Amino acid sequence: MEYHDKEYCLEVWGDFACFTRPEMKVERVSYDVMTPSAARAIFSAIFWKPAFNWIVTRIDVLSPIEWISFRRNEVGSVMSPRSPHIFADTKEMRQQRAAILLRDVRYRIYARLEYIPPRFRPKGAEIKEGENPAKYYESFERRARKGQCFNTPYLGCREFSASWRWIENPGEAASEQRYNRDREIGFMLYDMDFSDPHNPKAMFYRPVLRNNTIIVPHPNSKEVYR
Repeated sequence: MEYHDKEYCLEVWGDFACFTRPEMKVERVSYDVMTPSAARAIFSAIFWKPAFNWIVTRIDVLSPIEWISFRRNEVGSVMSPRSPHIFADTKEMRQQRAAILLRDVRYRIYARLEYIPPRFRPKGAEIKEGENPAKYYESFERRARKGQCFNTPYLGCREFSASWRWIENPGEAASEQRYNRDREIGFMLYDMDFSDPHNPKAMFYRPVLRNNTIIVPHPNSKEVYR
């Protein structure tokens, strides 16, 4: 059983993005740049199986970091299956909230497809006889080349859909001019750890933007805090 450990690259962009800070309880306030969990979700939207994980390795920021602030109406609660009502009165449940979002974003995100041996998979996960990890690489490449995805990729929040394209040769020039700025982002949400389904834990790390690039550590490294 032989397969290669390739690194894949996608270029993603959109008019708005919101990579929400979990410490903000009511208003939505975005981080300065994309989180690794948001990048992983884009790869998973194109192709995912229980037999592997997407491990984000790098995020390139291709556009200047710009903000936009506005207020909008949101529904304060959701319908319950136990509710005797067949519809929600949105006028009563409506709440006006502020949001601080990113605008005109463009990134290049890099990730590796990390195969999970059957003995380490969650209980009940499908295991195919004679499974060949190389087939997963081929399936992703075929879907990415055709522009196929299981659901529409989004930039942090589902209402901010993302346009994307597969970069078959990551060495090719980016679609936009990089703007050469370094900064420390501070503590940022890395992803959620669901190894214990009854007690999921948030993971954090300290990203540093150098020459428009964030090197993302492996989730098992010491640079990721739980």
